[in-house]
Amino acid sequence: MMTFDDLAGLASQVCPMHVMIDAEGTVTSHGPTLLKLCDGDDWKGKSFFDVLDLQRPRWVKSISDLLETAGCKLHFQLREAPHTRMKGVLVPLPDGQGAFINLSFGISVLDAVRDFNLTSQDFSPTDLTIEMLYLVEAKSAAMEASRQLNLRLQGAKIAAEEQAFTDTLTGLKNRRAMDHVLNRLISGGRDFALMHVDLDFFKSVNDTFGHAAGDTVLQRVAAIMVDCTRKFDTVARIGGDEFVLVFEGLMDRNRLQDLGRRLITRLEEPIMYGVDECRISASAGTTLSTELASPDPAALLHQADVALYAAKRAGRAQHMFYAPGLEAEMVEHDTKSA
Repeated sequence: MMTFDDLAGLASQVCPMHVMIDAEGTVTSHGPTLLKLCDGDDWKGKSFFDVLDLQRPRWVKSISDLLETAGCKLHFQLREAPHTRMKGVLVPLPDGQGAFINLSFGISVLDAVRDFNLTSQDFSPTDLTIEMLYLVEAKSAAMEASRQLNLRLQGAKIAAEEQAFTDTLTGLKNRRAMDHVLNRLISGGRDFALMHVDLDFFKSVNDTFGHAAGDTVLQRVAAIMVDCTRKFDTVARIGGDEFVLVFEGLMDRNRLQDLGRRLITRLEEPIMYGVDECRISASAGTTLSTELASPDPAALLHQADVALYAAKRAGRAQHMFYAPGLEAEMVEHDTKSA
């Protein structure tokens, strides 16, 4: 005949989360997995309700009530931290000798595995929890791989967008980026100044010292322009030796005039290419977005261009603002030149 010790030994193999209690509710044996939940503190000899708090059914208030729940789903919570929730079902033992209660973690299994460092050996060989844990692990691995892939794709997208908006030689923004900035400012109703800068005597640098020297000069020019502007201003190289500067919110003509003159002065400083001294200058033309009732990028660039060529006609190394009369002067000048 099977003894209670035999039953407990058998249960420990097939139900590693079982608890056996006597008629008074004292724990007489329990499965090996539960030792991990109580940090090695054996539950034997303790009152069942001192170890586990019965959450539902709510009408259960005593051991005699608990013994009446045979076949019902029971909801427990560990009284000790981390207060893991469990489910269980009770089967009475013969002759009123107590009960056999089999426990499981239910949806708390992931927390339990983490909190108590459980392994596959802590579950019944037929418990679907093992398969579920494998699925969760596979899903987590897949999600992490997907996350890493998304990060790489996002990084590649950002890098591609940055490259698409960057002049590779100088590191400044390119014409495409300038168009984007102008459209954003105009659509947002922002006031801004637009300065078109063209280098003077740059062709002679290329002709005298070669294109490598010209590239060095352009890189130095870019550094000077960035140094002379604010961090949130836009500096773009839109052609070989043509640059556009966009000053959001800067509408003071005196400040813009000072900035244009200071920029030209800095650009006239000698630029060394090895032992050779490269000398250039610049002409600049500026227009304000408020010059037009309905600002348009192409129209504003045309106005800045008109002001720029007026500066060149005035003897180069000049900065001038756009004025409506300048267009007539440019047409007259071009007619005479023809």
